[in-house]
Amino acid sequence: MTELAGKVVWITGASGGIGEALALTASEQGARLILSARRADELERVRLRCADPAKVAVLPFDLLNFDAGRIASQAEKFFGLVDVLVNNAGASQRSLAVDTDMAVYRRLMELDYFAPVALTGAVLPGMAARKSGHVVMVSSVAGKFGAPLRTGYCAAKHALNGYTEAARAELWRDGVRFTTVCPGFVRTQISVNALSGDGGAHGKMDEAQAKGMDPRLCAEKIWSAVASDREEVLIGLEAQLVHLKRFAPSLFSQVIKRAKVT
Repeated sequence: MTELAGKVVWITGASGGIGEALALTASEQGARLILSARRADELERVRLRCADPAKVAVLPFDLLNFDAGRIASQAEKFFGLVDVLVNNAGASQRSLAVDTDMAVYRRLMELDYFAPVALTGAVLPGMAARKSGHVVMVSSVAGKFGAPLRTGYCAAKHALNGYTEAARAELWRDGVRFTTVCPGFVRTQISVNALSGDGGAHGKMDEAQAKGMDPRLCAEKIWSAVASDREEVLIGLEAQLVHLKRFAPSLFSQVIKRAKVT
């Protein structure tokens, strides 16, 4: 069981959306928090919203330009060794494959795959040495199947899921736990900030995103899965598509080809 009370929890992408909700919920459960994202002012806003701001530190940095070892060392200076790392930060995509620049694919891989892998690699030795630690990878249902307008995003999330499954198989004897989180639509700004084919922002709140799950409910489900040491958790109605692909792949193929997505 991974209880949050008294634990040092490092959350990336904590300036809004699921990350902010995770921070607020963890703070209410007595965790000591390190919040990371690019925008220091937004991290400070979230810190002040937490149940005990004195037990919350902010560590802003850019996932496209950072040294994982140095950042991890800075994180440990606040409250000591990290007990729980939540790799939540990332970016989505809204563009057809034929319209997407290679630079966009590389950026998505950097944000959604290489950055969380680098941060995980920086904290793993300490976790393994003390036979304790938990890594939470916030992936997506898009990491379980391919969806239109998300070729790069799906690829990065599939890679993240594969890395996590392999790392879990390697490190379980060392007491390091991994939880892969695969949410469907959650009411955040992810579609607004999604990358278009030329690398610009999509700039629109998609209808499905606007009608998505409340971030606080999503956060509660994530922390519940962590507390239960679940290896993987699917969140939202879109999880039904994961099961459809597994048990009726031909039918899934027809459904996803005709899906009206933005």
